[in-house]
Amino acid sequence: MRVLRRTLGARRRRRVRIPRSALVPLACLPGLAAVLVLALCANGVGRRATAAVRPPVAARPAAAPHAAPKPPIVPRSAWLDALSRHAQPPPRYDDKVVAVFVHHTDSPNGYDCADAPRIIRYLYAGQTGVRDWDDIGYNFLVDHCGTIYEGRAGGVDRAVTGAHTQGFNHRTAGIAAIGTFTAGAAVPRAMTDAIAALAAWKLGLADVDPRGKARLVSSNSLSRFASGTTAALPALAGHKDGYMTSCPGAALLARLPEVRVVAARLQGR
Repeated sequence: MRVLRRTLGARRRRRVRIPRSALVPLACLPGLAAVLVLALCANGVGRRATAAVRPPVAARPAAAPHAAPKPPIVPRSAWLDALSRHAQPPPRYDDKVVAVFVHHTDSPNGYDCADAPRIIRYLYAGQTGVRDWDDIGYNFLVDHCGTIYEGRAGGVDRAVTGAHTQGFNHRTAGIAAIGTFTAGAAVPRAMTDAIAALAAWKLGLADVDPRGKARLVSSNSLSRFASGTTAALPALAGHKDGYMTSCPGAALLARLPEVRVVAARLQGR
């Protein structure tokens, strides 16, 4: 019996080795408490190699409550080549986009969508040449087929300050429909759907309802509002809402209520 006990004791000693420093305080504990502490010590010693302290996991930033999917966007490189590019200063940025202005380019409608890059390049040349702007003014352009193109440089995911709506270029994005959409003109469904998807995404980043209003401060008295005036404008507005113009044309303007509803739906509202 003594030999058997010694053998069993040896096996137990080989499985769990309790540090002497852990045994000293056990003498001061009641029997049951000492057994519990021994069990905890043994468990800790056995897992010492794998129980390394892990750094806290960084909290992920909360997504906007009404974020919409980012639609496909064709980059500037598709329409702007090295021969056409002008030297320009670094892009300017705002903190966020709280409104979008819809425009039309006032160019011919009878184009093939494959020609859209050439048309955008032509618009760029006119704005940076004759008008002496630093870049194309619109943040985005949309053709008849619903293809969305990156316009002004600076990154489609960022709040790039445009040059599209006199007095209200800050905290807004300009979306230009390629063509002329005055009264009686046909406005393709693919185009309005693309504008809705783009507006839903850009406004969703700031959790702005496309059907609501945005409070914008006019920076130029040539707009409909004196410089420094705070105006409550549609979050998805026509160019004429902020400036004395017929842009984006009566036909496209009449479609904006529908575009707002579609954009809000894409945001899950």
